[in-house]
Amino acid sequence: MERFAPKPAWLKVRAPGGERYHELKQTLRENDLYTVCEEARCPNVGECWREGTATVMLLGDTCTRGCRFCAVTTGNPRGAVDVREPEHVARAIARMGLSYVVMTMVNRDDLLDGGADHVATTVRRLRELRADILIETLVGDFQGHLTSVDTIVDAAPDVFAHNVEVVRHLTRDIRDARCGYDQSLAVLRHAKERAAIVTKSSIMVGLGETLEQVVETMRDLRAAGVDVVTIGQYLRPTARHAEVQRFVTPEEFTEYARLGRELGFAYVASGPLVRSSYKAGEVFLKSLLRGEDPSVDVSEALEARLATAQREAERVATTLGLEPSKTRITDVAIAAAATLLPAASLLRRSKPS
Repeated sequence: MERFAPKPAWLKVRAPGGERYHELKQTLRENDLYTVCEEARCPNVGECWREGTATVMLLGDTCTRGCRFCAVTTGNPRGAVDVREPEHVARAIARMGLSYVVMTMVNRDDLLDGGADHVATTVRRLRELRADILIETLVGDFQGHLTSVDTIVDAAPDVFAHNVEVVRHLTRDIRDARCGYDQSLAVLRHAKERAAIVTKSSIMVGLGETLEQVVETMRDLRAAGVDVVTIGQYLRPTARHAEVQRFVTPEEFTEYARLGRELGFAYVASGPLVRSSYKAGEVFLKSLLRGEDPSVDVSEALEARLATAQREAERVATTLGLEPSKTRITDVAIAAAATLLPAASLLRRSKPS
């Protein structure tokens, strides 16, 4: 495919804007929180932010891996960790009126536990402040060290997410050499075996895979106990990254969803612009309340959670002696790497001196 080939109509989105979008952006900046929506150049930033959904990062903005699909900076942080971040993030999120949070992370192979304790501490502290919030952790593979997986799961997030990213055949070409298809499956399987927790993964398409290979990947994820799968179009972030081999049609994404449901997933989110944290709160509730049954409307449940979240945010702000956020938000994804452009969360940048 030509480097500058025009995108099909179904991949064109409106420029970000709207009152809620700007309110959320201002609130995040006031709290010194920066989203991976911008870092990973996610095409859904306009839609999601208008609906109060964002994806942010923990553990900094430098990943120790160099996957060929990801726009996040690659490097060696040399063990640098902001020990204040768990408290800072928990306090900021607790008073923002969020009902669903996704905490993601960059891969931190420079840390003995891969950053697992840092993420787990953030989860636990947020739970202490806001028991009503649904929390998803979108994490790396920790080089296959399952004790680190235990650390995350034992912090009791509502969803444990780890992305297999691509089909087995493409793993060596697209993901960093330290990643592994079977290693990712082992992480997801262990999380499910460790606790009764919803598990989730994501697949990118348009990189040269076949329908049969996508189905094989979904089958492998189901065998590992994965409950929710998201499937979306890979979009090349820069000329240095892997080329898009083709643009998968909306009809093909519909077929992926149908086949996924047949395999037994509780929920399948499949579409050209779907990313692993896209509409995360809605997807979670749908997976629990109705699967893919269109006769059940989850909007009332979402609105009820939002109302509770707003009340709790005001309570926390009062307790901490802070001003509550004016932004009313349905759900926010908080993370450290990205998803399809790996995603996921809360990045706290130091101010220039």
